[in-house]
Amino acid sequence: MRPDDANIAGNVHGGTILKMIEEAGAIISTRHCNSQAGEPCVAALARVERTDFLSPMCIGEVANVSAEITYTSRHSVEVQVNVMSENILTGAKKVTNKATLWYVPLSLKNVNKVVEVPPIQYARKEQEDEGKKRYEEQKLDRLETKQRNGDVILPVINPDRQTKEPHTVSYSQSSLIHLVGPSDCTLLGFVHGGVTMKLMDEVAGIVAARHCKTNIVTASVDAINFHEKIKKGCVITVSGRMTFTSNKSMEIEVFVDADPFVDEPRERYRAVSAFFTYVSLSKEGKPLPVPQLLTETEDEKRRFEEGKGRYLQTKAKRQAQMQQAAQQ
Repeated sequence: MRPDDANIAGNVHGGTILKMIEEAGAIISTRHCNSQAGEPCVAALARVERTDFLSPMCIGEVANVSAEITYTSRHSVEVQVNVMSENILTGAKKVTNKATLWYVPLSLKNVNKVVEVPPIQYARKEQEDEGKKRYEEQKLDRLETKQRNGDVILPVINPDRQTKEPHTVSYSQSSLIHLVGPSDCTLLGFVHGGVTMKLMDEVAGIVAARHCKTNIVTASVDAINFHEKIKKGCVITVSGRMTFTSNKSMEIEVFVDADPFVDEPRERYRAVSAFFTYVSLSKEGKPLPVPQLLTETEDEKRRFEEGKGRYLQTKAKRQAQMQQAAQQ
């Protein structure tokens, strides 16, 4: 990890790690989908399950990313990716991330055609049954998320923050506009999922830093749903806003909207959506209290309560896992 991979405190950006995770997932999925005779294809990212950043990675450490296919349906691939950091001076290693990604194989001849996925062999019948259950759950959640995507974040360009109250949603709300070029894209001319996630993390990080004015790091990312492909030549607007704060964490909602820019009559559309969670750290790397979010409108209050529900649900799930681990 080099200095340009990290923030000013030396912690590697969450978006950089997400990009590495997606690259590993795309490689193993594409290899598998082309492992048998058939129509050549490229695996496209459809969804990333909730991803926790278990331990920070720092400048000078070596990242080791490993990927394994854990389930296949007729038209999708589930990939488990693990990230480990290594201090090459001491040899110390630690797990920093575990992520589950879903890919669909798109034909090289027709980008709108999803080809069939070669099946994998399972060591036990239970593994296939568990994988099928995860597949059905993510499929339902993707559908529900897409139905909620009528919400809009208006882009913020050069706002006068001196006229806004600190710790409000409007004060920290941020946007980034990016023209999709060839280096951002796959062989099919669509944006790499990792490129999109890196931009999303950058915007979420700006929102968190503006709210706290301290060193901040990505703690987790809720499920990232890729609703539609983003084509080369599109102008994408990545927008983020604070939705919820607990004592020591912040939830930021991030949308990616795409505007076809070259030879496309289509109007703007919602391409990706997710919730990022950040924590504030002291110079010693210890968690700091987070300024509480000041909600001003009914919509902001509603989003705050929804974020609180997600926070309590995640907290309860984590406590249950810890109790289960203690009993084993």
